[in-house]
Amino acid sequence: MAPVVPNPEAGVDATILNLRKVITDESEPLARRFRALFSLKHLACLEPATENTLPAIQAIAAAFTSQSALLKHELAYCLGQTRNPDSVEYLQHVVKDTQEDAMCRHEAAEALGALGYDNSLEMLKALRDDENELDIIRETCDIAVDRIIWENSEERQAEKLKPSDFTSIDPAPPLPLASSQPSISEMEQTLLDTKLPLFQRYRAMFALRDLASPPDLPTAVDAIQALAKGLKDPSALFRHEIAFVFGQLCHPASVPSLTDCLSDQQEAGMVRHEAAEALGSLGDVEGVEETLKKFVNDPEQVVRDSIIVALDMAEYEKNGEIEYALVPDSAPAAVPAA
Repeated sequence: MAPVVPNPEAGVDATILNLRKVITDESEPLARRFRALFSLKHLACLEPATENTLPAIQAIAAAFTSQSALLKHELAYCLGQTRNPDSVEYLQHVVKDTQEDAMCRHEAAEALGALGYDNSLEMLKALRDDENELDIIRETCDIAVDRIIWENSEERQAEKLKPSDFTSIDPAPPLPLASSQPSISEMEQTLLDTKLPLFQRYRAMFALRDLASPPDLPTAVDAIQALAKGLKDPSALFRHEIAFVFGQLCHPASVPSLTDCLSDQQEAGMVRHEAAEALGSLGDVEGVEETLKKFVNDPEQVVRDSIIVALDMAEYEKNGEIEYALVPDSAPAAVPAA
């Protein structure tokens, strides 16, 4: 049985009521619903929590009734970024629902890992170990379990992490700082070693990401090129996370590999969709918008929907709008989910 998402009550902020109306309305354009979501995410993630935090979380969760797998997976990602235990029940329900789209279930499992609460461990371990489950779900739960264990470990307290330009709660933290830092080639070797646990490989992935930001860092292009090799990995989950990282970085050096990924009709939809949205965040780069427009009638629904959002993001990038959101004006920049 799905958790109850309370109907808006008198006294709830009018902004949240309006955003909830937009995000749950199937007749609203998808791009507008995404902008409403990112506004709600801003309100749900404010620290310390405010009187609007819970209503914003509930408004996001109310849209899980949507027909759009793309939107629902984005809802899960946003709930995972809230650091709020009120998000847990909604996400657990999505993960356990075998009738739900696999991409949404994956994102909900990853979000539970991002939240870091150990009351999700038993469920995630059961799914990880279920041989009848889809690979994408088992792999995601494997990483989420390791992340929650790390989050609550003494090891985490002892680790020194490089400060990141990114405020997102990632599926894995970057590799810890040590007296002698591994080279990009060594991190690349860890990234691509399929014999290693996914959690460890993800740590190398996010360490490489942090060496590519800001884009004028001397290590940026080499780190991008190392990450791009991950787009040939046998795991679709891994490939889609590489594309997500490229969307965070917004580095022009990633455009060729993202274009190849989106153009490959044999590639998994969850990977191509992520490549499309990453290209959307690079919308001010010459030729990107024209590339995206080639796929507006793609056979795969999640790719078509992603193109709609990506073109809207590209327009925002070109116009120099302050924020990819409806309100409030002060909301932080948003990058669609992995």
